[in-house]
Amino acid sequence: MRLLRISIACSCSLLAIQPVFSQTVDTVSSISTVPRLLPSLTISPEKKPFPVKSFIIPTLAIAYGFSTLESNGLKSLNKEVKEEVWTEGSQTKTKLDNYLQWSPALAVYGLNAAGIHGKNNFRDRSMIFLLSQVFMNVTVTTLKHTTHQQRPDASDYYSFPSGHTANAFAGAEFMWQEYKNVSPWLGASGYLMAAATGYLRIYNNKHWLSDIVAGAGIGIASTKLAYWLYPKIQHKLFKDKLPNTVIMPIYQNGSFGLGLARQF
Repeated sequence: MRLLRISIACSCSLLAIQPVFSQTVDTVSSISTVPRLLPSLTISPEKKPFPVKSFIIPTLAIAYGFSTLESNGLKSLNKEVKEEVWTEGSQTKTKLDNYLQWSPALAVYGLNAAGIHGKNNFRDRSMIFLLSQVFMNVTVTTLKHTTHQQRPDASDYYSFPSGHTANAFAGAEFMWQEYKNVSPWLGASGYLMAAATGYLRIYNNKHWLSDIVAGAGIGIASTKLAYWLYPKIQHKLFKDKLPNTVIMPIYQNGSFGLGLARQF
């Protein structure tokens, strides 16, 4: 029982400090950045290096999930958690997790509609969100079919990783990225909704603890990857380019005509 409490505490701590860890890395990076007085040395967004440090925690979460597939000790921990949450609980299932998984992402759009604007405009944040959804869904679906892990309730063999949890944590990281500079507390609130989603998946006897931890890691990593990659896509697709030739109507001395300007 002591091992159970320590393990759950460690897993929750890793995911809970994720926003704080990212904020610390961003702060250190901003301190070491060349001052804006030297614009020629500033790295443009589409050329920023891959943020390895910000992927440490989600990578550890994913690694934990994979290690459970072959570790009898961690499998025993999965069973202990099931006994604590499901076997010794009321065993009354709820569908709340089906809706709660979307709460962080919907909150971003709700806050913007209410006038509390985040980091990006509607187009950019929507593109980032869709990109993260592609990364997350492809990864989760592929792993579900390749690992072939049975669910705790023995309903099928698509237990690893938890898709609901991955979706919830992808939305939580999305909310964090959009609102961490507006209010760290507001930005991190999405993680509470995501953690509740993960708990309910265990409560409903649909996933093991390792499925939840791995799903959380995948969701966070998918959104982080989307935020890093999108400026490069934006630079290619939406970069505003000045036309070489401009033709416009002009009025001079009571007469209308056409003016032509060409950039060589």
